[in-house]
Amino acid sequence: MLRVKALIVIAIISIPFLGCSANKEYTYESITADYGLKRFKISEGAKPQCKPDLSDLKRPISILDAIRIAIYNNPDIDLAISRIRQSEATIDEANAAFWPALSFYVEYTKADAPSTYFFKKIDQRRLQPGTDFNDPGKVENFETGLSARYNIYNGGRDILRKKIAETGLEIDQMDRLTVENALVASVIQTYYNTLAALDFMNIANKSVATVDSQLRIMLVKFKAGGVLKSDILSLEVRLAQTKENLIRAENNYKLSLAALANLVGADADTEIELSGAEWQPVELPADYSAGIVAAFAMRPELLKVRQQIIQSKMALDMEKGGYLPRVDAQGRYYADDSDLSYERKRANWVAGALFNWDIFTGFSTNAKVQKARAVLNQMLAADRKATQSVQLDVKTAYLRFSEAKARLAVAQASVAHAEESLNLVKRQYDGGSSTITRYLDAELALDMARVRETSAFYDWKKAQAHIGRSLGYCGLCARKELNTNEE
Repeated sequence: MLRVKALIVIAIISIPFLGCSANKEYTYESITADYGLKRFKISEGAKPQCKPDLSDLKRPISILDAIRIAIYNNPDIDLAISRIRQSEATIDEANAAFWPALSFYVEYTKADAPSTYFFKKIDQRRLQPGTDFNDPGKVENFETGLSARYNIYNGGRDILRKKIAETGLEIDQMDRLTVENALVASVIQTYYNTLAALDFMNIANKSVATVDSQLRIMLVKFKAGGVLKSDILSLEVRLAQTKENLIRAENNYKLSLAALANLVGADADTEIELSGAEWQPVELPADYSAGIVAAFAMRPELLKVRQQIIQSKMALDMEKGGYLPRVDAQGRYYADDSDLSYERKRANWVAGALFNWDIFTGFSTNAKVQKARAVLNQMLAADRKATQSVQLDVKTAYLRFSEAKARLAVAQASVAHAEESLNLVKRQYDGGSSTITRYLDAELALDMARVRETSAFYDWKKAQAHIGRSLGYCGLCARKELNTNEE
């Protein structure tokens, strides 16, 4: 028994040292070193053919490659998964209410209060006959025991709390789908922006080469006296403009690559090469009428707010449970002794049930019910707002798709006309019947037509991604492509 007493004394003395973390210095560096993000792995049986790793950026990547890498490496996805893990832990915490609570305790008491003296001595089963009730003396006691409590009835609040936690998990899963949906659309848009910038750069390069070649020819003619100085100046101005356009195109290309690297979770300085491989999205509804039906059924934002309405109604009913009583079963098995010399025959046990009904709580229960009802009304308003927002988003996406398709057709025809016009002007210029200014204007018109065609083509591609995002397809398609399970 001396060994047991010594262990208990050591444990009590060590308590102040266990709380030394309160004086611990917290820094960003120490926390990230100790709790660095553990990446959510993809199980061996669910790995896609293309492993979504940043090492893939060392080779030319397609749109699908970029989507896969982004879904696995983008920090927004890690944030969403972390919230899901929190909800899973909240469910486990809610489930704890359905298990009995068991605790071990050790209590040390020293007093000269008569009531304490008598109760402790009686529990020690060593109360001496003839003890003076007014001056029993001092008592020293160790009490060690186990206590248990089990809730029998709580107005249904524990059940509702568990359902609220489960609904919270579904909400966080919808949040992740929302993040994936927006992320995939952003990757597609940025990928096409990068391809467009690359095409603009190539067009600008060709323009610089063409004007530079013409300038060299005109300089030879000028030295021979065949052209005017004004023609040379016009070409030099045109060359400066094309070089400026080239610098702007190169900068846009670098910025687009940096944005794409950021989306896939890589450093902005990472060098990325695009393969330009086409990616055919899933078949989209043909028109707005069919699209809005699909969006109302699949858009994660709408699914989320609907779950929030359900969760708010559960929370309202849970707060109403505060008007109902609570019944707990409880028990205790313990032993008392002044020297920790416990004996089984002197142990004590207590068992019973506690019925508790809060008749008046200062109107706090009513206030909680009113607050929960206001939250439910807020969610109903949020549902209406989200529905209108999705409807506008889908309509805008389809209108922009129609516009992009029409612009592409016009731009393609414009390029054909500009090429034909340049050929005619070039023949006239070579024959001496057209000025250099007219020739430069025709060439500039062709360059601008090609830029518009390139812009229209990629706008048409991006418009398809916008429709997919507005319907909620992008995240689901990415999940289907990846077929991942986080561990």
